[in-house]
Amino acid sequence: MEKGHGDFGCSHYKRRCKIRAPCCNEIFDCRHCHNESKNSIEVDPLDRHEVPRHDIKKVICSLCETEQDVQQHCVNCGVCMGKYFCSKCNFFDDDVSKNQYHCNECGICRVGGEENFFHCSKCGCCYSKTLKNSHNCVEKAMHHNCPVCFEFLFDTTKDITVLPCCHTIHLECVKEMERHFQYSCPVCSKSYCDMSRVWERLDREVASTAMPQVYLNKMVWILCNDCGENSEVNFHIVAHKCLKCNSYNTRRTRGVGASCSSEISEMIE
Repeated sequence: MEKGHGDFGCSHYKRRCKIRAPCCNEIFDCRHCHNESKNSIEVDPLDRHEVPRHDIKKVICSLCETEQDVQQHCVNCGVCMGKYFCSKCNFFDDDVSKNQYHCNECGICRVGGEENFFHCSKCGCCYSKTLKNSHNCVEKAMHHNCPVCFEFLFDTTKDITVLPCCHTIHLECVKEMERHFQYSCPVCSKSYCDMSRVWERLDREVASTAMPQVYLNKMVWILCNDCGENSEVNFHIVAHKCLKCNSYNTRRTRGVGASCSSEISEMIE
């Protein structure tokens, strides 16, 4: 085994060098360590900043502590500072099991193996080849923050998934939503999985919940989050069903107040 291999690095990468951040002239294990440190809640908002990967000019060998220009092998002790090295991104990583590759169109390194991904020019990002003939293009699909945790998606180190509505989000954030019984896109509110069994339960709940006499002839207008249809329906305290697609993922827009249906998560529980 190569000298120092696996012994150095941080929670983000195993590597045998550190970086000097040109913005603040401080030393960090990697740019993510810098960004987490400089954007923590303890830091004055006016002083918070990030370091672009392409701005890094100097690295420090973890074995001999020699500071030098960005390069794969240390000029002093000769150690390989990262088995994977990208001179375009100034990026080092000893864990090559990630199958890193540089995407020229994205302008950054990605993981998963170049043979397994394709770059969509309209979306401006890389997708799994399994989506090549089925995904709907959305301009700059990942050039925004995750709608749940607000981390920028384009260069995140976490797994990303594409919802049926074409909005992108961290996979772990979707799982967290599901742990809280939330099954609609946080951007457009469309259901992102089969909700037919929940709608059937709501049918039974609506049918078994008698409304007071004063509300029997009350009508409200609803907007369906799933199909976009506007409908006028009988007001019910439990939920309102879209007349077009039978979804209960609806919100009241006019009549007897106006708010989103709120019983769906309770029915799922």
